[in-house]
Amino acid sequence: MSRPASQPRPRDRHAILTPSHPGRPRLLRPKRVTVVGGGIAGLAAATVLAEHGATVHLVEAESNLGGRVRAWSLDGGRTMSRGFHAFFRQYYNLRSLLARTDPCLDRLVPVTDYPLVGRDGLRDSFARIPRTPPLSLAGFVLTSPSFPLRGLADVDLTTAFELIDVDFPDSYRRYDGESAEQFLDRLRFPVGARHLALEVFARSFFAHPADFSAGELVAMFHTYFTGSAEGLLFDVPDDDYDTALWAPLSEYLAEAGVRIETDTAVTALRPPGRAGRTGWRVETTSGTLESDALVLATDPRSTRTLLAGLEDSVDTDALGYAPGSPAAGTGARERWLNSVTSQRNAPPFAVLRLWLEDEVDPSRPAFLGTTGYALLDNISVLERFEAGAERWRHTHGGSVVELHAYALGTAHRGGTRAMFESEAVDREAVTRQLLADLHAVYPETADIAITAQELLIADDCALADTRAYNDRPGVTTAFPGLVLAGDAIACEAPVALMERAATTGFMAANELLAGWRVEGTEIWSPPRRGLLRRGLLGALRGRRATRHRRGAPAEG
Repeated sequence: MSRPASQPRPRDRHAILTPSHPGRPRLLRPKRVTVVGGGIAGLAAATVLAEHGATVHLVEAESNLGGRVRAWSLDGGRTMSRGFHAFFRQYYNLRSLLARTDPCLDRLVPVTDYPLVGRDGLRDSFARIPRTPPLSLAGFVLTSPSFPLRGLADVDLTTAFELIDVDFPDSYRRYDGESAEQFLDRLRFPVGARHLALEVFARSFFAHPADFSAGELVAMFHTYFTGSAEGLLFDVPDDDYDTALWAPLSEYLAEAGVRIETDTAVTALRPPGRAGRTGWRVETTSGTLESDALVLATDPRSTRTLLAGLEDSVDTDALGYAPGSPAAGTGARERWLNSVTSQRNAPPFAVLRLWLEDEVDPSRPAFLGTTGYALLDNISVLERFEAGAERWRHTHGGSVVELHAYALGTAHRGGTRAMFESEAVDREAVTRQLLADLHAVYPETADIAITAQELLIADDCALADTRAYNDRPGVTTAFPGLVLAGDAIACEAPVALMERAATTGFMAANELLAGWRVEGTEIWSPPRRGLLRRGLLGALRGRRATRHRRGAPAEG
C-alpha cells in the first residue's frame, strides 16, 4: 500500500511541524506488531505501521472500533454512542488519520455556532469571534456578557498574562501540583466567565476543576483562545461515528493487510526474556499472539491492569538492556510502572439519548453547552447533522436528542467528592435529573412524549490530575518493543482528548519504526509558544530579558 500524500499545511502559520525521522520507506524484513485497543490511538498507530510494511494485528475488546468515540446499532434503525465529540480545526493529526479514507474531509460538517448557556441566564456565542489571536481573545472578551467591565477590574493581571506566556512542554511543568480550580482562584475572572469560558473545558475532561491539572487547562486556553489561528468553531461527522469514520478506516486497514479482531479481550502480556522469547506474547480470550513489538492503546484501567503484572514476569538479563541504561535497573522499571499504575480514572459520565415523538423548537442549535445545572453539561439535536438520526426523524417524526453529563458524583454536583464506580450510580436518578435539566433549558420538551431512550454510564476515562508532568507516562516505556498511546499519555505539544490520542498513536508508530530504521509520519501541532514568546512581542521580550541579564535597566 502506498502512503497518502502529506496533508496541506494548517491555516495557522505558527503551527508546528515535526518531520518524520529519516529511514527507509518500508521495512525490508517483516515485523509483527500487536496493537491492543481499537480506539483513535490504536487505529492511528496501526495505520502508520501498516503503511510502512509492518504486519499488524489489532485486538479490540468491544464489538466496534472507535474506543471512546464509537457508535453501535440498536433496534429500529437507531444508533447509540458514548456522547458528542467536537472535531476542532486544530486536530491536525486526527484529521490526517481520517483523510486516509476521506481526503477532503467531506464527512466532517461545520457547526456554525455552539452557544454556552448558564443557569443564571448568561449566554456566550463563538460565531462572530475572529479566528486569529489576539483578536480572538479580544473579540470574546468584548462581546461576551460574562465579562462585565466592573468584573474585569478584579482580574489578576499577572495570572492572566500566564495564559499568553506559555512555552510547551515547560508550561506543563510550571503548574505541577496545581489544580485548575486553584489557578482560576488566582485568576479571579468574573464568575460568569469562569463558568462559561474555563470550567466548561475542565469538565470536558470528565473532571471537576479541583481534580483537573492547571497545566492542561492553560494548554486548552492557549489552543482554542490565545494561541491558534484555527478559531473556536469545530466540525462533526455527518453520520454516526461508525458509519462516517471507523467503518471506512477499517476497510482501509484491511486492504493494508491489518487483521482486526473485535470482541476479543487481552488477558495478559508476556514480555521478551522468558523461555528464550525474543518478542512479546499477548494472551487473549481467543488465543495467543506472538509479535516483535506491542502498542498498548487501551483505556487507562485496562492499561494499569495489563502492566501491573509485568515486573514479576521480567528476566532482566534476558531483556538485553545496555549497562547504565535508565531501564536497566529494577528500581527504574518499578518507578516507570508506578507512573502508569498509579494513575486514576476520571469520575463516571452519563449519556442519555432520547427519541422524541415531536420535534424540539426549530430555533434550537445543533449543540448547546450548559453550566450551572444539576447534571446537564450539553445538549445535542442529532438530526441537525447526523444522517441516521435524520432518517429516523423522517420515518417516525420527532427529534433525536442527546444529553451529556460529565463527572458524576463530585462536589460541584452537590454530592460527595468520592469517585465511585459506574455500577454504584443510581441510573434512574440520573435519568430523572437529566430530563429535569433538559426541561429547564428547552421547556417545550416537557410536553413531548419519549418514544425510546438509551442511557450509558461509564467510568473508563483518564483523569488529567495535578501530578508532576515528569511523573506522567509517555509513549516510550521501560520495556523494549513496548510503546503506549492514548489520551492519558503525556505529550509535549498542547493537544488533548481525541487529538492527543491520534498524536500519541502516530508517535508510538514512529518510535517502533525508528528502531527498525524506517521512516515514520510527520506530526503537526498547534503553536507551542504563546503570544508573548513569538513574533515581535517575543523579540521584545527576549531583548528585555537579555538587557536584564547584562545588568542594564529593563525597558518600561
